[in-house]
Parts: sequence; structure tokens; C-alpha cells
Amino acid sequence: MKSKDADFVERRAAAKDAKAALLEKVKAKQNDPAAEARRAERAAVVAAREEREAAKRAEAEKLARENAEREAAEQAAKQAEENKLINRMVEDEAARKAARDERYAARKARKGHG
Repeated sequence: MKSKDADFVERRAAAKDAKAALLEKVKAKQNDPAAEARRAERAAVVAAREEREAAKRAEAEKLARENAEREAAEQAAKQAEENKLINRMVEDEAARKAARDERYAARKARKGHG
């Protein structure tokens, strides 16, 4: 019959050997040229994705800027049209006032209050 200590020692040694084997396997994969090629391929894919996303962001910013410029131009045109209408109303009111003043002056002249 084995002692408990011997069983523990065997398990501990087996665990140590398994860890060492796993470490060797990982080291071997790191030095594998195929793994290096896969890492390079993944890095290229990531770089291409980032480049596409940067291009999309640039295009979105350009569209936003163009929309803002168009809206500003439309707003300026609308404001100019409103100003034109206001100016026309002011001119019409001034013309009406001048005509009224002229009628009042003509009436006073007819009545002889002048």
C-alpha cells in the first residue's frame, strides 16, 4: 500500500511535468514560422480595417461639413429673402406716407391754410 505522501509527490511531479510540456508547446508555437505568418496576416487585416474605418470617418465628416455649409447657405438665402420683403414693406409704407402727406398738403393748400 502506498503512503499518502508518495501519492502526493507523484501528483505534484505529474503536474510539474504537464506544466513544463505545456510551456514547451507554447514556446514551439511562438517560434513556428506559420504562426508568425498568421500573426502578420492578422496584423495586415487589422491595419486594413482601421484604414477603411478612417476613410469612412473622413467621408462622414466631409458629408457633415457639406450639409452644414448647404444649410448655412440656405439659411442665408432665406434671411436675404426675408430682408428683401421687409425692405419692400418699409419702402411701400414710406411711399404711402409720402402720398398721404402730399394729399394733406394739397388739402391745406385748397383750404387756404398755408
